[in-house]
Amino acid sequence: MNFVEIITTDQSRQEYWKREERAPEEITDCMHVLNLYPEITLQTLEGFGGAFTEAAAENYLSLKKEAKKEFLEGYFGEEGLGYCMGRISMNSCDFALGNYTYVEEGDSDLATFQIAHDKKAIIPLIKEAMRLTGGELPLLMSPWSPPAYMKTNGDMNHGGKLKKEYYKLWAQYYVKFILACKKEGINIRYLTVQNEPAAVQTWDSCIYTGTEEGTFAADYLAPALKKAGLSHVQIFIWDHNKEEMYARAKESFQVPGCREAVIGVAMHWYTGDHFDSIRAVKHLYPEKKVFFTEGCVEYSRFSHAGEVENAEMYAHDILGNLKAGTEAFLDWNLLLDEQGGPNHVGNYCAAPVMCDGAGGILKKLPYYYIGHFSRYIKRGAKQIMTSCYTDGVESLAFLNPDGERVVVILNKGDRDYEVSLREEGRGICVVAGAHSIKTIRLVKK
Repeated sequence: MNFVEIITTDQSRQEYWKREERAPEEITDCMHVLNLYPEITLQTLEGFGGAFTEAAAENYLSLKKEAKKEFLEGYFGEEGLGYCMGRISMNSCDFALGNYTYVEEGDSDLATFQIAHDKKAIIPLIKEAMRLTGGELPLLMSPWSPPAYMKTNGDMNHGGKLKKEYYKLWAQYYVKFILACKKEGINIRYLTVQNEPAAVQTWDSCIYTGTEEGTFAADYLAPALKKAGLSHVQIFIWDHNKEEMYARAKESFQVPGCREAVIGVAMHWYTGDHFDSIRAVKHLYPEKKVFFTEGCVEYSRFSHAGEVENAEMYAHDILGNLKAGTEAFLDWNLLLDEQGGPNHVGNYCAAPVMCDGAGGILKKLPYYYIGHFSRYIKRGAKQIMTSCYTDGVESLAFLNPDGERVVVILNKGDRDYEVSLREEGRGICVVAGAHSIKTIRLVKK
């Protein structure tokens, strides 16, 4: 290695992505070692991103010109988070101005289908982001609810199920949406069958059992995509909390044809770490991808939490998910207002970037913690094996496509830890300060 770059965020010192370059040295310390084993590679990263909700798009429109530029470059620019993926809802979600679909109620053949609603704010925002990503920004699409007439409860909200007689029509709805987005230059590369299919919510929601989800994916959705020439669009199941993902994967993949039709399992963080659930899925289904598709600081649960706690929640989950084998991280709303919305049922939360109420934006501490991963671990990077002397710090490492090693070290504790980062006897000695995060780049040229 030719040189080492150390990037530090430590709010107690008012340091945010503070950079320091040092020369590598011989490591003689054996008591504080973090070893790198770059010859042992694991999963390949597909990228980091966030959700283009209607709330985020409407908030973007409210910004002043310079704040719009700062927002876009802050997320998608080379000096920002470097996001290279995104998520979009098909029909409304809770972070919308209200319930909406793309068809008139009762339309039995989708003759009225059109996405004019999304052309007002959501698609223009996606296109603005694409200008900073070289025109390429693969999206994951998720529905929160079918139109009310397709459901057993006749309501987009409060759960209910997709009526069996509408399985085929609902699959065609996905096809129409993907093709309509393609016509706009928007690339839907991934989809989930249903957002949170086990949750009856006061907002847009729809319930599936694992068997029902597997049946819909295998017998209706995959064939519809194939017939439309969209077999490249990758189907994920579950898209809900980690504690049930292994059981749901087993149930869905028992459906004939589901394992062949579905590329992976998507997950959220709202019920805790459960990193071993990811490992269990990877163990039983090693050919499947696992994507993290949603997480946020909910005001209903964490209104008491400070910025450091919120930032550490993000970093701990990203690090744990990646270390367990996850291929992508997709945050929730890209931008929210001062209240944590808009949200048509008052389900407010925080975002890494918030409006300041005067046409500007505020980058919160989680934004900088996310950047310790997304700015430096590139698409196509492979996780490499490590070993660390203590559980006082959390760590992981990736090998970028150009051979650069990227190591993230998170200290959530109240004391400092010495770390001797070492690969084949050479590396760097650093101090991981209390409640700080470091990214260390080991560059070979």
